[in-house]
Amino acid sequence: MDTIASLFAFITTPVSWVIVQFHKVYGAIFGPDTGWAWGLSIVSLVVLIRICLIPLFVKQIKATRNMAALQPKMKAIQERYKSDRQRQSEEMMKLYKETGTNPLSSCLPILAQSPFFFALYHVLSKIAEGEQIGELNQSLVNSARQAHIFGAPIAAKFMDSPEKVEALNASLTDVRIVTAVMIILMSASQFFTQRQLMTKNVDLSVKTPYMQQQKMLMYIFPVIFAVMGINFPVGVLIYWLTTNVWTMGQQMYVINQNPTPGSKAQDAYLQRLLKSITHHGEVRGRRRKNIVKLVVEKGSDRNEQERRFVTGLAKAGFAPQADGTVVKSDTITAEAEGGAVAKRQQPKRQTKAKRQSGGAAVSGSHKAEEGSAEPTSLEKKPQEPTGEAQPGRPSRANSGNTSRQAKSGQRKGQQRPKHPSSKK
Repeated sequence: MDTIASLFAFITTPVSWVIVQFHKVYGAIFGPDTGWAWGLSIVSLVVLIRICLIPLFVKQIKATRNMAALQPKMKAIQERYKSDRQRQSEEMMKLYKETGTNPLSSCLPILAQSPFFFALYHVLSKIAEGEQIGELNQSLVNSARQAHIFGAPIAAKFMDSPEKVEALNASLTDVRIVTAVMIILMSASQFFTQRQLMTKNVDLSVKTPYMQQQKMLMYIFPVIFAVMGINFPVGVLIYWLTTNVWTMGQQMYVINQNPTPGSKAQDAYLQRLLKSITHHGEVRGRRRKNIVKLVVEKGSDRNEQERRFVTGLAKAGFAPQADGTVVKSDTITAEAEGGAVAKRQQPKRQTKAKRQSGGAAVSGSHKAEEGSAEPTSLEKKPQEPTGEAQPGRPSRANSGNTSRQAKSGQRKGQQRPKHPSSKK
């Protein structure tokens, strides 16, 4: 770790200068040699760094969502060009360029604050050794060495020897208890932050390997930080715990106010928005109007949560507009309620016997109509009825009865007489 920290030694001077400036403020309140003055200086350093990283955090959110949405296309490219690695890479880069996605954007906040983290570790290591560094002169180093937080010096580690801890005027038991509690809190906050992201702010309609990777990281990262934490000074544990709590709070705000489309968080947000519109009769706030505007613009491409939101508006008598506002209409309410209740009635399926009897009746009626029709000039005029049927030719009156009594499987209607030589 010392080698890694030395690589970021170029930034130790700015980090030490910021700590000294905050120490002057808190030292005037709590005393210059107290743990609160030095501990709050480290916390303030974290807050300052994270405020500066907010633009990168926004890019991280967008990049993470874009990467999740691109997972099906990326998987298709991998399957299509699995035997050609070069073509696969070219297609991937083309996909990133077309969608404006940068895979490294999701790691920007971590990469950006890594130099500050290792620089702080380097500064605290020098304080533990009693050596001045950056803007910390010898008197400030001695003051920081005597600063204790709940009985543990800010430069002490979990794995320090009893002699080294005694040189810092502390007890090894106190140091290990404080560091163990802070390591547990640091790992728990990391796990809760990742779990909150996976359970509430993930598009449930997209099942990709990316989600499985994030789920694995949810369990792996806390273990990694717990193992690494035993080699961190108390001041670095304060730094990392503070940044985890900041990330957790920042993510909670993003999930509640700008959730991922298709996630449970979006459903909860739209339901809150629906209650607000129903209660006030209008969309309040520019950001909420933008949300309604985006839902309207999607049209038929809305996801399940957005369709449920539009349906709820219709039942309440509101219609969303293209500018993000809503209008009241009683017709919309009636249509929504009628559409929810009225269903298409399917005709009952008839049995085979009923279908055959109905078909026979229809056939008989058609024959009767044909018998009553006037013959055309091209047809032969029928002979005058004599009361007897001509031999070999059934009468018109009996033809209807014959068709009605036709059995299943036989041709209905007027039958051609059988030849005398045919077998019965």
